[in-house]
Amino acid sequence: MIRSTCCTVLLAIAALSFNSCKQPGREAGNESAAPNDSTSKGLFTAVKLSDSLKNPWGMAWLPDGRMLVTERSGEILVFKNDRFTGEKLTGVPAVFHEGQGGLLDIRLHPDYEKNKWIYISFSKPEADSTAATAVIRFKLDGNNIVDKQDIYEAKPFLKADFHFGSRILFDKNNYLFISSGERGTLEKVWELNNDHGKVHRFNDDGTIPKDNPFVDSAGAHPSIWSYGHRNPQGLTYDAENDRIWELEHGPKGGDELNLLEKGKNDGWPKTCYGINYDGTILTKFKEMDGVTNPVRYWVPSIAPCGMTLVTSNLYPGWKGNILVGALSFKQIARVKLDGTKYAGEEKLLQDMGRFRDIAQSPEGIIYALTEGPGALIKLVPKKM
Repeated sequence: MIRSTCCTVLLAIAALSFNSCKQPGREAGNESAAPNDSTSKGLFTAVKLSDSLKNPWGMAWLPDGRMLVTERSGEILVFKNDRFTGEKLTGVPAVFHEGQGGLLDIRLHPDYEKNKWIYISFSKPEADSTAATAVIRFKLDGNNIVDKQDIYEAKPFLKADFHFGSRILFDKNNYLFISSGERGTLEKVWELNNDHGKVHRFNDDGTIPKDNPFVDSAGAHPSIWSYGHRNPQGLTYDAENDRIWELEHGPKGGDELNLLEKGKNDGWPKTCYGINYDGTILTKFKEMDGVTNPVRYWVPSIAPCGMTLVTSNLYPGWKGNILVGALSFKQIARVKLDGTKYAGEEKLLQDMGRFRDIAQSPEGIIYALTEGPGALIKLVPKKM
């Protein structure tokens, strides 16, 4: 049973310093930190709303105030007024719950109040023990999932149980973006005849926009928007500037924050700031002609997962910043930007758990999901 411990104050924020450094090309950061005295101390209090989640992955708010939280095991939990109601959605599709697979992201259509569509991404199993990152959309009849429609399956299906991605995002024109991990295919992510290690762009019904970059390229999958990705587990949209930001896991070092651009190659695995897990050299190249460099990279790896661009005025100094969940370093990284350049960073909520997702509610309040321990955390602004 999910235990709700609403209004249990865990701690006030512990904040560390900003840091930045330059790399050729775009602004980037690594383990060398230059101190800055700008912190978020006293801006908010972290309140644990539930402490018995298992492996939560994504969250979304319905207009009636309910909040839906996905669990990787294949459940969608229903919260209301910051409490778990004890209810779960029924009719969730079967998921490949092995390794890193399972039920992943959840997103409402921007025009949900008119069309009632909800989108989820998950690892879809096949009878031959293969699986693929997949997206469906559905509507709700009470807590029952109805009118399910297939939107996307990453082809080909593979036996690997890791690097599924996957996040869902809509831009202001209601184009649907889906990130898909490379599933261990390495150099094949440079090839356009497969879906792995790519970000894909669709119309909201799963059809292909006519202006996608590779629509007219022979043999290319027409949904591909960008490629050369490893395991992209974060997408967030800057509507004011019409920019999409993407996060992905590197190997041992080399996690990246990227500005997602049409038709661009982000380089994996031929360029990387990390090394193999056994310490051997993965590639001698950090940059290469034709490859888009990261705006920010992390060495050592923080294992970034889930992020949101802050548009709320409830947290002074945060507007326009990106909040990044970190699994391995157990923190939220508040990344400060100067346009499309990295300008600094602050560590928040150190050691509170492995942060899997960060989201901003319709009221402008920041929520976070952790695993190990599994929890839903609310960042309550001091002014509330």
